[in-house]
Amino acid sequence: QSQLVESGGGLVQPGESLRLSCAASRFIFEQYAIGWFRQAPGKEREEVSCISGIDGSTTYADSVKGRFTVSRDSAKNTVYLQMNSLKPEDTAVYYCAARGGYSGSKCPGRGGFDPWGQGTQVTVSS
Repeated sequence: QSQLVESGGGLVQPGESLRLSCAASRFIFEQYAIGWFRQAPGKEREEVSCISGIDGSTTYADSVKGRFTVSRDSAKNTVYLQMNSLKPEDTAVYYCAARGGYSGSKCPGRGGFDPWGQGTQVTVSS
């Protein structure tokens, strides 16, 4: 059973919005940081945002600041990435991943992310 499951991707026009969801196990949701990443064809994977399950701290890549918002719903053990004012350059496969440990469970934090979700495609095109 996957510990992280993304959903919510799709095809939208520039300027529109999408909300991605990352459903986690309760343990991961409460004890880990959840990061959102994206990877476009031919490009390196980029960390888009992070939210801590410990203290709610968040980080955003400069490329999405002011447009994307990460949040948590403790009743559903789910982390959301609200993406507004989408641009064609936001087109990518989006993944969520978890990072634990004393220095890893906050954002920003240290250490690698594991486990990872399966990814969801976001396409922004007119």
